Amino acid sequence: MNPSAASIASLLREVRTIAVVGLSPDPQRASHEVASYLQAHGYRIIPVNPVCAGSTVLGEHCYPSLTMAGKAMREQGLKIDLVDCFRKSDAIEAIADEAIAIAAGALWMQFGVINHVATKKAQAAGLHVVMDRCIKIDHANIIT
Repeated sequence: MNPSAASIASLLREVRTIAVVGLSPDPQRASHEVASYLQAHGYRIIPVNPVCAGSTVLGEHCYPSLTMAGKAMREQGLKIDLVDCFRKSDAIEAIADEAIAIAAGALWMQFGVINHVATKKAQAAGLHVVMDRCIKIDHANIIT
């Protein structure tokens, strides 16, 4: 079960750095649209996509994995607050493992992305989890 609207609002007010796993450099893709929106609303976006690794997406260096992104942020004295997932449901458990390993505060699965095993694992590790919801829509409806 997802957190309440008040809990989601609190989460979105607290986080500052969001890793977007599966972020596409194509402006026509939902991941790019959502990340661009979040960036325009003051969040730092960390692109994670092995296909684009080493390039720049939305003005930020793209990493091949969440683990590498987390390591790079730690070296800068920063941390990834939230991991936003634009991947198929069956890929989420491995992403949850990485999110736990980098001590992210939250795991967010976009519309249509549902993985109960990953959810339970992430929650047991203390992460906030939101599943099958769009962070852009929730931000627009709850925060703005």
